[in-house]
Amino acid sequence: MAITESAGVQQLIAKLDVAVTADTEAARAGAVKRVLADTIKGGGFELAPRFFVPRPDAYARRLLHRDTTRGYTAVVMTWGPGQGTMLHDHAGIWCVEGTIAGEMDVLQYEISGRDETGRYRFAPRGRVRALPGASGALIPPFEYHILRNGLDDRVSVTLHVYGGEMDHCHVFVPEEDAWFRRAERHLAYDA
Repeated sequence: MAITESAGVQQLIAKLDVAVTADTEAARAGAVKRVLADTIKGGGFELAPRFFVPRPDAYARRLLHRDTTRGYTAVVMTWGPGQGTMLHDHAGIWCVEGTIAGEMDVLQYEISGRDETGRYRFAPRGRVRALPGASGALIPPFEYHILRNGLDDRVSVTLHVYGGEMDHCHVFVPEEDAWFRRAERHLAYDA
């Protein structure tokens, strides 16, 4: 069900409906990544004004489209200045993220160790400055990252397409000596 009815959003959804039918997760993510990059860079894609309104306390997460038949969701996230995520995973679900407005810093990580108490260590695996039109894919087990608004004075907006309903993830809470403790975080949509 689409929440907004703009022609650009409906065209995006029609393209996503095709892209998510690829045979493998990697092929689906690749096809969705091309759709997002082409749609955002191509112009004519406009979101309703509500998608550009940040929350004062944390980034906003708003449902754009859910397709239970094809098994994907499209979520718009709005990031106020300085807002970002903790180090987190995607609960085993593939995801493609595209920057619509502003700039995002994406810090990528890989698990580099685990101890007997269930704590984790992470090694940095790259940093990307995502400008409008940029998109990237996360395919488990390569799904650990931090996202944050790369601008100090403006809102950034991103579009995330998930291979399912991402209603939870795991965040990694820093502890002493560069160890992290995994905690489940339930996710909801903002109005």
